[in-house]
Order: sequence, then structure tokens, then C-alpha cells
Amino acid sequence: MFSFLVSFVASALLTLLVIKDARLHGPALDANFHGVQKVHAHSVARIGGLPIFLAVALSACISIWRVPAMTSWMMSLLCCSIIAFTGGIIEDYTGRVSALRRLLLTMVAALLGYYLLDARIDRIDWVFSAWPLPYLWLTLPLTILAVAGIANAVNIIDGFNGLASVVTICMLLSLAYVALQVNDMFVLVAALMVAGATAGFLIWNYPVGLIFLGDGGAYFIGFMLGELTLLLVMRNPQVSTWYAALLLIYPAFETLFSAYRRMFIRGKSPTMPDGIHLHSLIFRRVVQWAVGRKDARALMRRNSLTSPYLWMFSLMAVIPATVFWRHSWVLMCFCFLFVTSYVWLYVRIVRFKAPRWMIRHKKHS
Repeated sequence: MFSFLVSFVASALLTLLVIKDARLHGPALDANFHGVQKVHAHSVARIGGLPIFLAVALSACISIWRVPAMTSWMMSLLCCSIIAFTGGIIEDYTGRVSALRRLLLTMVAALLGYYLLDARIDRIDWVFSAWPLPYLWLTLPLTILAVAGIANAVNIIDGFNGLASVVTICMLLSLAYVALQVNDMFVLVAALMVAGATAGFLIWNYPVGLIFLGDGGAYFIGFMLGELTLLLVMRNPQVSTWYAALLLIYPAFETLFSAYRRMFIRGKSPTMPDGIHLHSLIFRRVVQWAVGRKDARALMRRNSLTSPYLWMFSLMAVIPATVFWRHSWVLMCFCFLFVTSYVWLYVRIVRFKAPRWMIRHKKHS
């Protein structure tokens, strides 16, 4: 809890300094308002990952000072995360690091975590048994793809103020709760550190978007989320592997579904950005009924009204994952329910038949 508070305060203070510096000197300002994924109308600094990373590093040092036994684990985790963070933050400052290079750097970070932290997928749980995965040729690529995939998935859902931040905070708090149940103090402290740092950033990001998470923040939080989930599940056999699947299913399935849609339905490259993710559709076809104008103030309001829909939707997975973290068959059922709900909702909104309870009608004065 001490680490949580330090991260929260440090991130808030550092974010203020970053905002001031960005406005004075102009680094990493997002001034592109016409891209398919752009939903803001004023220049914003895209370097929210910097105060988050610095806050986590600061509270990691404090944790090591208070509990020296964590030194090796904490330093190894930070060393791995720096690699994933570097590609994203350089992209935020220069705009010259391609999505493929960022993904490759995150894979290198996952590879390093495989050896330094022993963070590897070595089993898959089923209803009555577990399948061990003892072969390096299988566990190594599976682990790298899983961790890098989650980091990339968090970057994909980072489309609106507070969306990725709140979703990942809920997931990290779930990790902390389950870690407490199984007495895994390292995962508990690390999850609270990242959640606290992200919460400090959230103050300035939601609802008005004074600063954006950026690729550095998204890849850093996504990598830490994937790595800590992997460590919790694999170090504690009583935690079902389906807990990890259900906990991370919203960003993971969003990524897989988007890749499928681009490749097989639209015939385009899965790496090309588009504006028809679930959160984009909610913004354009659901929240537009609440705010119909296109001026900057209305656009900001629509932006802030979009995220709560996805917060609630993601909790459909996070809450049952947290409650039933050891019961594989229940977790499997909820995974199926979430995927079914996602596809049903997506199809309804695409066909302009969004459920009535989603549509907030504009109030007339």
C-alpha cells in the first residue's frame, strides 16, 4: 500500500511537469486531428508513459529498500520493461519507430523475462487436469507471443481518454487481490505500483485529456500487465491459467477480432490502423446521440462519454475472473460468454441496431 501511495503522488506531480514542459517546448505533441483513430481537437502531449515509468521506478527503489529480498525480482522486471518502454517513448517523441519495431522490442523484453524472471507458459489447465508444456521450442515462442500480444493489445484499446488506463487499473487490482490470496508478495507489490502510477496519470487524462498515454505508456503498462499475470499464474499452480485468459480477454480478443476483420473481411493488412474498433463504433454510432455537435467541446465530451461503456464491458470479464480465479470450468464458461457478447454487440452496432440501453439521448434545454 505504501508503494501504491508513492506511485500515485509521484505520477501526479511528474505529469504536471511533463505537461508544462510539453507546452513550452512542444515535444511529442499530437496535433494530427484527421487520422482514422483521431478523436480530439487540440494538441496534446503523448508522453504520459514517462511519468508512469518514473513513478514505478521510484516506488520500486523504495520497495527494494524496505524489502531487500525483492531486489533481484524487481530489478529484473524493470530491466525487461525498459526495453518495451523505450520503443514506445521514442515513437512518441519522434514518430519514427514503426509498429513492427515496437512489437519486436516488446518480444525481446518478453524473451529477457523468460530467462531473468522464469516467466514462461509451462502448463494449460483444463477442467479436471493440467497439460504440462515441458518443451522449450513450444513454451518460448508461446510466451513471447502472449506477452508481446498483450502489450500490443493495450496499445490498440488506447483510443479514448481513460479507456486503457481504467481497464488496466482494474486488471492490475485483480492481480493484486489474487496475489494476496496466494501470498505472492512480489506480484502484489508490483501490481499495486503500476496501478498507482497509472491512477496518478489518469487524473490528468480523464475526462479532459490534458496528456495522452502514448505508445510508451501503453507498451509499458501492457508489458507489465502481461508479465505479472504470467508470473502469478505460473508461480502459483492453484491459480487457473483460465484466470489469465479471462482477465485479459477484452484487449486480447479486441486485437484478434480486429486482425481477423482486417484480413478476411476487408482484405487489408492486420497492421493497418482503422476506425472501426468496438470503442470507435461506440463513439461514432452510440455516443453521437448524446452529443450531436462537432465543435471541440462537444468532441471532448463524446470522447469522455465513450470510455465508461468499455469500462463496464471489461468488468464483465475482470469481476468473474477475480471471484472464480481457481475454478477453471467457470472461467471457461465466462470466456465463452464474453466472446459471444462481444461479437453480438459489435454486429448490432455495425448494423445501426445498438441496444436501446446504450443510447443516451441528447437533452434539450
